[in-house]
Amino acid sequence: MDQPVIDLAEFLKNQPQLDFQLPSPEDEEISDLEFQQQLESAWQVCDRFDLQTDIWRGRILRTIRDREKKGGEGRGKGFLNWLKQRDITKSQAYALIQLANSADTLLSEGNMDPEAINNFSKRAFVETAKSDPEVQQLVTDAAQRGDRITRREVRQLADEWTAMSSDLLPAEVKEQATTGSLPTRHLAPLVKELEKLPESHLHAIKSEVAEHPDVDTVKQMTSEARNLAKYLDAAAQVQALNDAPVDMEMALEEALRLGCLNTASDLVKQATQLEQTIVKLYTTWKRLGNLADRVYVETGASTPHLRSLLVSLGILTGEVMQVPLSDFSGGDRTVRLQILSDSPRTLDRL
Repeated sequence: MDQPVIDLAEFLKNQPQLDFQLPSPEDEEISDLEFQQQLESAWQVCDRFDLQTDIWRGRILRTIRDREKKGGEGRGKGFLNWLKQRDITKSQAYALIQLANSADTLLSEGNMDPEAINNFSKRAFVETAKSDPEVQQLVTDAAQRGDRITRREVRQLADEWTAMSSDLLPAEVKEQATTGSLPTRHLAPLVKELEKLPESHLHAIKSEVAEHPDVDTVKQMTSEARNLAKYLDAAAQVQALNDAPVDMEMALEEALRLGCLNTASDLVKQATQLEQTIVKLYTTWKRLGNLADRVYVETGASTPHLRSLLVSLGILTGEVMQVPLSDFSGGDRTVRLQILSDSPRTLDRL
């Protein structure tokens, strides 16, 4: 990527210097407000240096990497050695390169002046770089106006764009958001949950928020949409329901009518996890049995202790597994699980 030509020496000369006169914490004549303002100003300068430093480090690393791509030898060893000498991991290096790429893209496309970068905190700039192009434009416009950009501002603008650009929100809700009576920070989570649902399940939720476009209803519908998505996703994964005579849509309607959708979604989610646990248990049991068989074949009467080990593990490798619960629940109960298999274990002959 071609980066804008910037005179580094001239750029650094115009930057504020890291030479602060911090207020004394014991100075009783300075007000708390002024004390906080002086420290905030110093902190913002540090943020600017952090951001500018990481952008330039990213550009340096990108230059080293691209040089080797063009004519370097050793399959990137020079780049890796550079990182090693400076205690930089590959993930850190590529994160810095990505930051530099994002900065150069914003600058080269004319969306932002170099000076406007100083209005960002480091985290806010990284957050902006990961945002959608539309959100990037909103953020850079604010930075161009001289607004101080923190992660809070980036997320607020992202929420506004998500809410106002979505076709899933009724006009009544967007109108309330425009007037400020319904904060967009509550609408963005609702949009994200609605995007997970099929069209057939959107109408009831959209009708409810259109009829009552207030914060409480939006929060309630967001929770309901989240539970609905969990229910549908989990139900699709439960193999026990694939051939069962269960109308999942009717079961869903009944759960909604009774107000127990959250419990029903947890029910099918736990069923999914149990099935996955059973599959994992079976594969682990098979692996343990195969290992025990190999040890049995490779040993004999001259290894009584190994044979004793195999006998002791027989309660786990046989078709009936047995595990005491005393070490897990504090009780004296025992769990026995039987796995039906066509091939009996070798250890059954011991």
